[in-house]
Amino acid sequence: MVIVLFLFISSLTAISHGLDETPSFPNYFLFGTASSSYQYEGAYLSDGKGMSNWDVFTHKPGSIDDGSNGDVAVDQYHRYLEDIDLMKAIKVNSYRFSISWARILPAEGRFGEVNLAGINYYNKLINALLLKGIQPFVTLFHFDIPQELEDRYGAWLSPQSQEDFKFFADICFKYLGDRVKYWVTFNEPNYIVPLAYRIGIFPPCRCSSKFGDCNEGDSEKEPFVAAHNMILSHAAVVDMYRNKYQTEQGGKIGIVLHCDWFEPLSNSTEDKLATERAQSFNIKWILDPILFGKYPKEMEMILGTILPKFSSNDKAKLRRGLDFIGINHYASYYVRDCISTVCESGQGVTRTEGLYQQTSLKNGVPIGELTPCDWLNVYPQGMKKILIYLKDRYNNTPMFITENGYGNLNDPDLTEEEYLNDFKRIEYMSGHLDNLMAAIREGADVRGYFAWSLLDNFEWKFGFSLRFGLHHVDFATLKKTPKSSASWYKHFIEKYTTESIVAEQTIEGKYQA
Repeated sequence: MVIVLFLFISSLTAISHGLDETPSFPNYFLFGTASSSYQYEGAYLSDGKGMSNWDVFTHKPGSIDDGSNGDVAVDQYHRYLEDIDLMKAIKVNSYRFSISWARILPAEGRFGEVNLAGINYYNKLINALLLKGIQPFVTLFHFDIPQELEDRYGAWLSPQSQEDFKFFADICFKYLGDRVKYWVTFNEPNYIVPLAYRIGIFPPCRCSSKFGDCNEGDSEKEPFVAAHNMILSHAAVVDMYRNKYQTEQGGKIGIVLHCDWFEPLSNSTEDKLATERAQSFNIKWILDPILFGKYPKEMEMILGTILPKFSSNDKAKLRRGLDFIGINHYASYYVRDCISTVCESGQGVTRTEGLYQQTSLKNGVPIGELTPCDWLNVYPQGMKKILIYLKDRYNNTPMFITENGYGNLNDPDLTEEEYLNDFKRIEYMSGHLDNLMAAIREGADVRGYFAWSLLDNFEWKFGFSLRFGLHHVDFATLKKTPKSSASWYKHFIEKYTTESIVAEQTIEGKYQA
């Protein structure tokens, strides 16, 4: 098996990247893996942590496909040292993780006590990473929010969320920012908002009856209110970070978007316009206000007075912008117009807010290889295309690929060895990295790549039935075994990296791991 794997890796690398031994990445480039607190940590009520929205949601019968929850997840809260050893073994120099808001502020939001036990956990995690030469890349909000904020004022539907998020961020910067050089305010607001407030399948499960099975909500209005509060929360935190911490701590701050690539189903003007509408109701929905101070014109024309407005004070804070754009890219789709023609059901996913429909098929032919996950296809060219699109639209703001990966649905007929021989994942990563390098050669300022994910983990609605890990996890015992993709990723990093951005160091006193 080792010989077969070595030959496979060697041939795939030669085909994808040629025989040029010159490194294709700058020496400051971050290679890492990504995770989130709810999907990894477990210890859901340990050491003073409060209940998050996902703690509550997953305990309701029928919420998760396989009936599981993240109470234990992969237990990184207790096993972070062994996980860091796995990272070190595959030569990554950065680790993207998120902070559990409910672990830091378990009750009463900005009026409550800081849970120092939670701070201590993240201190230990960060110090242990730095001791191994691994740069922390930290997200403040990755879908989980204290449930008590939801109960008290509706979380992101209220402007109060802006003050609570700013207070939470301030604590994180104060206690952790001396060692964290990369901060992310929000992970995928353009993805979580429709799921939570339009079709209602993520907490707080709000939608109108015609959009989903919800007890309350307004699918036509609430998604744009929630996103507006997230955008203003981002602006408030960036403004505070720049004024209070950035000069002394020397870090950078950005936001992460879910970035699908869209192509017109035909060469018609209508489908081309629909494709741009698709980006307006996805990436541009969040980035245009942050970088241009206003929503995209397509949203303003279609939504009218439904779309919230920015005050002059809001616009002043939005001018602080961001230092980088994080890109979670997995799949690409064709887009057809639904304004000049009627889009029939069953032909794709209709996005009525933008009056377009997205599909993986064109005349019955998929845009790329389809996978058992209906939302994931293999179209590596989409990586280069989305990077060039963002480069051109946003003045080549520095970018990081903050998530990219391939998922396998659980198959009871597969043995553990068959799970470990994950050549489809290797092909997926190789193709996407090849296109990332091509985008860099065309001038895109891309500064890092984070594979999703180091470990098989709790994959939201899928629970433990969907595996994205470079390491196989036996969820009964939490035994972790490297897959073939882990070896491939290590080989790739060794081949195309000249030196690590973070030297191994000894940390003494309060920074001791």
